[in-house]
Amino acid sequence: MASMRLKFVLFVLAILVSTILFSCRPGANGGRRLLIYTPHGQDLLKDFIGRYKERYPDANVQFLDMGSRQVLERVTVERNRPQADIWWGASHTSFQTAADDNLLAPYRPSWANNVPTSSRDQNDHWYGTYETPQVIAYNSDAVSTLEAPRDWDDVIDPKWRDKVLIRNPNPSDTMRAIFGAMIWRFYKNTGSTDGGYDWLRKLDANVHEYTADGTLLMQKLARREGLVTMWDMPDVRLYKEQKNLPVGYTIPASGTPVIIDGIAIIRGAPNEEEAKRFYEFVTTPESLAYAAQKYYRIPVRTDLDRTQLPAWMNEPFQRMPLDWDLLRKQGSEWLRFWDTEIRGRNK
Repeated sequence: MASMRLKFVLFVLAILVSTILFSCRPGANGGRRLLIYTPHGQDLLKDFIGRYKERYPDANVQFLDMGSRQVLERVTVERNRPQADIWWGASHTSFQTAADDNLLAPYRPSWANNVPTSSRDQNDHWYGTYETPQVIAYNSDAVSTLEAPRDWDDVIDPKWRDKVLIRNPNPSDTMRAIFGAMIWRFYKNTGSTDGGYDWLRKLDANVHEYTADGTLLMQKLARREGLVTMWDMPDVRLYKEQKNLPVGYTIPASGTPVIIDGIAIIRGAPNEEEAKRFYEFVTTPESLAYAAQKYYRIPVRTDLDRTQLPAWMNEPFQRMPLDWDLLRKQGSEWLRFWDTEIRGRNK
């Protein structure tokens, strides 16, 4: 408990220091300033900010790249003095939690009628941008297509003992969704978490390392520090096709949880009008097609010309039906149990 308090204090101090730095930086009090909180990663962010500044040269755009849950924590801590203007990227569950806590400003984008009701907040506090399926990834030099796990239960087969890498799920919406889905598979039939926790114990027995972030996860997988992992499909595809790492993936045969990746304006944003302009820019048909082609992001909008998307995005895949609201409300408690009672205890 003392350790958790210390971590929280250090987190708050880090926020205060960075707040001072951002408030003192050149241009912070003038011009068309925009500060983005996001987990989207350096490549996509720098690319889109560069494209945005080509269109709007007067924009002074900064971003902080961090884990999805870290964004939620930061926005919560800053609720009485918001520093960022827009939150771009995270699971719909994190956005809905923020909406329920009155942390997001209502904004109805120009394309609001072209997304499913399940991919937006009913009060316009957030909207979905991309669909993100979760996959089983593997080192394609060391594991053949025939040997690779085809479904979730294959990952807990003892033949993968000490060969599985897992990104630390605490700050990651991706891993929270996967862990929550593994528990839900049993919970939906029994009303109990026991079966899901047993599954996570078997997974823990196979885990070689819990990595700090997704970049390390992919690098370690490529170096054969582990041979199998579970991660989001766009990232795996990017590392395979653009960074030329030896990674492949399978979409689990029984179905995959599909995260709706969202966007929102932070309540009390210092530069709300600029936030609206950026919001609209990154969600135009042209921007969504570009993100699909270069960063493998599957757009949520239903009014797009599907021929402008990679052909594989138009191929059907098995989705796992989930009670996302239950996962959102119970997920932190489930993860606390995993962290204190399961993690590292099953070798």
